[in-house]
Amino acid sequence: MKPTKIRTLALVALVCAVLSWLLLRLVYASLPPLPWTGVPALLLLAIGEAVSGRNVRARLRGAGGTKIAPIAVARMAALAKATSLAAALIGGLALGFLIYVLSSLDKPAFRTDAITAAVTLGSAMVLMAAALYLEQGCRVPKQHDEDEDPSQAPR
Repeated sequence: MKPTKIRTLALVALVCAVLSWLLLRLVYASLPPLPWTGVPALLLLAIGEAVSGRNVRARLRGAGGTKIAPIAVARMAALAKATSLAAALIGGLALGFLIYVLSSLDKPAFRTDAITAAVTLGSAMVLMAAALYLEQGCRVPKQHDEDEDPSQAPR
């Protein structure tokens, strides 16, 4: 499994932003107000992934004498990759929503939706950062054998 590329996440977010902006041009008037309930869920997931990233990293390095099963690390890495992609998707949708409503901030409904979209975008970015941190924490540290002579290393 290869590490997640920031470029891929940015591309997903950009495509989702453009598609949501185009869709909102057609259907915004018939939509209910943007719900804020996604914000706490995204932030709770971010906290969970950041804590998991710290714990996995510590256990892979043998802190406290505890070990972690390789399958658990693989599952955490897969979770991190999926979550970073989902956060990019949600962030892109929120960005497209925000771009659309910024043109009419003088109307109360647009202003409320702009605030909600901005906070959702921020929460998605926090989740993406936490997922990337978890993915980074799942990398096995390189072992350096201090007794080994570097000139005798296999090539």
